[in-house]
Amino acid sequence: MGKLAAVIFIFVLVSTHHLTAGDGHDPLLVLDGYEDDGIRLKCFSVRLFSEVQVLWTDGRGDNLTGTPLTTDTTTANASSSIILKPGSGNSVSCKIIDKLLKTSTESSVVIANAFFPATSPWLAAFIVILLLGVFLVIAAIYKLRKNSKMTTREKNAQEELQKEIDDLKEELDEEKDRFQKENQDMLARIGKDIKAQLNFRRAQSNAVNITLDEKCKHPSLIIKDKNRVMSSTQKEILPKAMVVAMEGFSEKKHYWEVEVGDKSEWELGVVCEEIRNTLSSSTRNTFPKGNLLSLRFSQGEYTLTGGIDVRNCKPCSVVGVFLDFEFGTLSFFDVEEKCLLKSLPLELSGNLYPFFSPGSDGKWLGVRPVYT
Repeated sequence: MGKLAAVIFIFVLVSTHHLTAGDGHDPLLVLDGYEDDGIRLKCFSVRLFSEVQVLWTDGRGDNLTGTPLTTDTTTANASSSIILKPGSGNSVSCKIIDKLLKTSTESSVVIANAFFPATSPWLAAFIVILLLGVFLVIAAIYKLRKNSKMTTREKNAQEELQKEIDDLKEELDEEKDRFQKENQDMLARIGKDIKAQLNFRRAQSNAVNITLDEKCKHPSLIIKDKNRVMSSTQKEILPKAMVVAMEGFSEKKHYWEVEVGDKSEWELGVVCEEIRNTLSSSTRNTFPKGNLLSLRFSQGEYTLTGGIDVRNCKPCSVVGVFLDFEFGTLSFFDVEEKCLLKSLPLELSGNLYPFFSPGSDGKWLGVRPVYT
């Protein structure tokens, strides 16, 4: 019943009033509507030709601040308004003070909390959920962008890593090919060197002793210890100034070594028995052509019989001579390097004798024992 009376009272206050001039009346309180989560109250007073003051007070008698006083000059209406918030006491009074007559009138009103605009209890939850949803959407967009950037960076990093791997693989393949080529070349050189040394050792295993024949030499040559020879003149002698060994061979394999040292010229090889007989006879100024095979060294170059040059061979100090009737070759070796200088086909028949021509540089040339 009390709530119904309050509703009726509020309805009456909110209803429209037509103010008229006349004698003083008590202030009229009107509910002007909802505003800023509260209820706006207006206070009206009709005072003719009077100066009035409007004061608002709450239920505790404390002054409240209302809107500035307005006065209608045609009707002498004085009015003021205030916004009553929920929880502010719900009770408010409007007092009209007449400064000329020194009188005051007052009206009060009490508004139940039920009439204030209420906020739904779900509104806060909805706002929280809405804000949380917005935050989650923003976070999701940020995460997606970040993931996209990370994916792009990871993709770029992966591409760069793959490129580096491909480059390293290519370099590794090139290095592998180079290593294989070098290894093959090295194996070929080693194989060639081993083969050359093996051939040299096989030839050297057929070593024989050689003795220079005092009876088969040119008159300008000097023989010492039966194994060393030197020219007594430094002038070129024609025909060849040579000495022939006492030993002759017509079969199998035979090897001997000659120390040439740093001589500037020399010639080594084999001659047929006809030349040997020519040297031992009184007529030793001519040699039949084509009856010797030799290797000649002069002016830093090697030359075979017939003027054939031997290239890419450095000067050596000891020369090995290998006479092989089985294979039909005459070979010359660099003993220090254990490698072949050159071979000649053995085109002579019959007994063949080693010969030695020391040249005219005045230095010794000697046959040395072979140590295998």
